Amino acid sequence: MRLVMHIFSIDDSGTIPPPNKITQGHFILGGLSIPEEQWHNLERDFSQICKQFSINGEVKWRFFGQKIGREDKTNTLTHLSLLEKDQLRSKLLTSTTKYPSVKIIIGVVHLPTIYSMPTMRHPKDVYHHVYGLLTDRFSHHLQDLTQKTGSKIHGIMISDHRNPAQDQELRNSHIDLMNDHGTRKPKYENLIENLFLSPSHHSIGVQFADFIAGAAFRYIEHGDERWYNLIEPNILRDASGEINGHGLVKIPDVWKEKDAESREPLEPALMTQSQRTLDTSKIEDFSP
Repeated sequence: MRLVMHIFSIDDSGTIPPPNKITQGHFILGGLSIPEEQWHNLERDFSQICKQFSINGEVKWRFFGQKIGREDKTNTLTHLSLLEKDQLRSKLLTSTTKYPSVKIIIGVVHLPTIYSMPTMRHPKDVYHHVYGLLTDRFSHHLQDLTQKTGSKIHGIMISDHRNPAQDQELRNSHIDLMNDHGTRKPKYENLIENLFLSPSHHSIGVQFADFIAGAAFRYIEHGDERWYNLIEPNILRDASGEINGHGLVKIPDVWKEKDAESREPLEPALMTQSQRTLDTSKIEDFSP
């Protein structure tokens, strides 16, 4: 049996505010595990979709919410109408669920609660914490696949780069997470090499992870389910089909009660496949 490598690409929903300047309830770190045999299929799908909409360059989630006439210079979607942007977003998100072996993992951080923890004093503390939990979930996924196939399944991790100092801190945090006195920890033995950092415009996987984080943020922060429902079928589950704690990780486990920012529960609404189909007849200007 030929061994299959899994590539885990991650990206976030935006910048984490410091504890004294919380302007949002949640931060999302999203990732998708792509078996190497499906990577070229996703690359082809991405290329074909962009060609269909006459897009030349990177597509980022925040581009969809920039107001017409106020877009930044890197926005590649300025020629599209609101309806066309919705159609584009739908096609890109749906393409990630065409392949059942592609699995999605989402970390949902409740900022008011996590900053009440004594060990969380800075945005980097929060980022490294949720990064570690997603790494654990990905590693566990590889171990499950190894048990099912009887052959050891390996994985590598790719993240969007940020500024040089943040990149170096994340590299060091990743190495500390993986190793114990220079030896790979047993629970991470399916992961090979160390963390790869790539500009998002150079990585199809990171661009898809950006869409995953954006769709989850719209759902958790604003209650807009239409994009989340498109990716929900491929969110990682346990053997019983449970999402929470597996592909949808709530951080911390318990959020502050009576907090207006907290959207409970995280369990996604039960919807039929027909209900998951995007209704593009309704044109609304939603920000990311």
